[in-house]
Amino acid sequence: MVRICGNGFLYNMVRIIVGTLLEVGGGRLEPEEIPKILEAKDRSLAGDTAQAHGLTLMSIEYEDDGTRS
Repeated sequence: MVRICGNGFLYNMVRIIVGTLLEVGGGRLEPEEIPKILEAKDRSLAGDTAQAHGLTLMSIEYEDDGTRS
């Protein structure tokens, strides 16, 4: 299971993260390459986009900024 938390996501971002982690798990990428991929800001260096099968949005939480009544 992979849990990803954040305050905003780009289109397919979670699927790309999961796909890249699967590449690491399968031995096709070294874990040490992840920071280099992020720093390069080059999508082609990351793993394939994982299929959506099994991905589930578990919750959405909003911070109370005091503007809601």
